[in-house]
Amino acid sequence: MHPDPNRTRVTIFTGSYRIKGYIDLIPGARITDYMAEAKEFIAVTDAEVWELQLGGRQIIAAPFLNVCREHIQVIAPGQ
Repeated sequence: MHPDPNRTRVTIFTGSYRIKGYIDLIPGARITDYMAEAKEFIAVTDAEVWELQLGGRQIIAAPFLNVCREHIQVIAPGQ
């Protein structure tokens, strides 16, 4: 099975959590543009939510998660 070119792996930091997963991003598009055009929530698939502190435990894993844009402090591509 080939990886979906529209899926981009991201790590999101909020004030309390580190979230790893995928967002649907057209190849060549920038995450900055994606965030500027996002509505109140962004969809993250194959999501993992972790405690923020170093070595923090995993809180939840879900096939789909809505993340409130207002709570996102940092979003970065990759691990």
